[in-house]
Amino acid sequence: MNSQAIEGACAFAWRNYLLRHSSISESDSRRSALYRYVTNLRDTGEYDFDLLQIAAVAYLRKLDELHDDRGARLAADQALADCLETRRAVAET
Repeated sequence: MNSQAIEGACAFAWRNYLLRHSSISESDSRRSALYRYVTNLRDTGEYDFDLLQIAAVAYLRKLDELHDDRGARLAADQALADCLETRRAVAET
């Protein structure tokens, strides 16, 4: 299931990215960067498919905005942390 979550999250984010950026090639280097980022998240213990999707979309958005892999990773990690915090707050209610 873990590799399916990675593949699914990456496919979802990449399809949506291509819909917004029709000039981008299917084999663009951002796709492999996305896969590395999501795989790294899984390696740190994140297995939730919904959260992987959110992080993947945030990563691609920030990569476009910042043109910097490290900055995009940090921004996507922050988006993921915000989602986790929101989930915890809702669960406590």
